[in-house]
Amino acid sequence: MITVTDLGLSFGTDKLFDHVDLKFVPGNCYGVIGANGAGKSTFLKILSGELEPTSGSVEISANTRMSVLKQDHFQYDEYTVLDTVIMGNPRLYEIMKEKDALYAKPDFSEEDGERAAALEGEFAEMDGWEAETEVSQLLQGLGLGGDLLYTQMASLTADEKIKVLLAQALFGHPQIILLDEPTNHLDIAAIHWLEDFLYDFVGTVIVVSHDRHFLNNVCTHIVDIDYGKIKMYVGNYDFWYESSRLVQQMIRDQNKKNEEKIKELQAFIQRFSANKSKSRQATRSCWINSRLRRCPPPPGGTPGSLSNPSGRWARRCCSSTACRRWTTVFPCLRILPSGSAGRTRSPSSRTMSWRSPHCSRSWPENGNQMLAASNGV
Repeated sequence: MITVTDLGLSFGTDKLFDHVDLKFVPGNCYGVIGANGAGKSTFLKILSGELEPTSGSVEISANTRMSVLKQDHFQYDEYTVLDTVIMGNPRLYEIMKEKDALYAKPDFSEEDGERAAALEGEFAEMDGWEAETEVSQLLQGLGLGGDLLYTQMASLTADEKIKVLLAQALFGHPQIILLDEPTNHLDIAAIHWLEDFLYDFVGTVIVVSHDRHFLNNVCTHIVDIDYGKIKMYVGNYDFWYESSRLVQQMIRDQNKKNEEKIKELQAFIQRFSANKSKSRQATRSCWINSRLRRCPPPPGGTPGSLSNPSGRWARRCCSSTACRRWTTVFPCLRILPSGSAGRTRSPSSRTMSWRSPHCSRSWPENGNQMLAASNGV
């Protein structure tokens, strides 16, 4: 399991994201999505430990092996395909090389024999004797022949190298797999094989991909990186997409209602602002009109952004239920006619102010002056 707590990353004064709290549990596949440059690959580097965050922490359960899809296609050019794939399990590869070095010694001592026995036991526990068979199965599933096992990586084509590196990430039954664009340069048969492999995988998979069909087939959760925030949603890509469209429609409907209310208040103000008997109501309507805000659309205006799922206005003085109910139409500071409960008189104006009794925020020392200024007094 991976636990992300209050994670943040900044480059100078620019914040890529902050206050990220997520939990990745075994048995699920998490698809990381977002616009180009949003920080998807960077987020994976933080999870893998390759990059240190500016704030917060990433905790991984003890005795958990993480495997990462490498992006450097030339890193293993001096090795054979078999060695490259087995390097996906670093400890197993170390045991194999140490064993070979011990058995190659011309003066094999008793201590060497004891060390070799210990290595053989650990090697057997890690299914080392089945390693070559597993490598062949992975390569064949990805469309490569078994005759490439002892071929140098430097002699392979770019597409073949990508498949070998993908096999490396899947090798050895890791508990966590991090994949960055794993379907790039894969043919349809290889993609289908990878989907089946991930579907049967019992550990944790976190994958970055722009292939919506692949994400829809393998993911149980969607992690959306959007405008400095990272949020997790249950469901595959299609479920997330339809949900985001519904939220956008709700925001548009709310904006339409707000605009109609604004027009109604403006018409009332224009009609009765000069009428002495209606001047107090006109003043209150003018104040309300100045405070009404349109619900901000999702950043970028593209379908699928859930950056503002609540659709509430930003002016809120506390998080209590009652206060949220009031601020659905008005802020907690309200203009009420004379005689209303809880009123306070501004020294520079006859305007009356009121706050929700459920609001926990204390009245500022210059609150009356701020209220008078906001009404143009």
